[in-house]
Amino acid sequence: MSRHILPPAKRVNVVDPPEDLDEMLELARFMESHAAPAVLLGPDGEQIPLPMAAYDVLRQVVNAMQRGDSVSVEPIDRQLTTQQAASILGVSRNTLIRLLEEHELPFERLGESRHRRLRLNDVLAYRERKRADRHGRLGDMTRQASEDGLYDTDVDLYREALDEARKR
Repeated sequence: MSRHILPPAKRVNVVDPPEDLDEMLELARFMESHAAPAVLLGPDGEQIPLPMAAYDVLRQVVNAMQRGDSVSVEPIDRQLTTQQAASILGVSRNTLIRLLEEHELPFERLGESRHRRLRLNDVLAYRERKRADRHGRLGDMTRQASEDGLYDTDVDLYREALDEARKR
């Protein structure tokens, strides 16, 4: 294989939200009310415009952290070990290996080595596909249960609650 591979990191760099989410909530509200990025202010008072791409990433990070989620920002073409990919997906390494053997996720081998590497963007895309699939199945089950009269609650109220739960 001729592709240059960065040495694998010990663990994905994850930043946990602060204990007190009030400041994060205030920042999220501020960013929601300002569509265009402002400037980055250095400790010496120097200012530089924040590029829109960086502002969009910052907005996503702030929104996630104000919900209490941990975040990680990584280059999308980063290569991962099987253990790192398994950690991102929240599955065991053995489960990930089974997914690789079932061709659920693409991977590369390093030369003649038995070690496999996965691209971060492939792992994230797989995670999103599985998430969308779960949401679709939950919606189907909810619809069927509603049609079968298994809910005492008004269907529209239940759908609203389901939509709210999906946002989290």
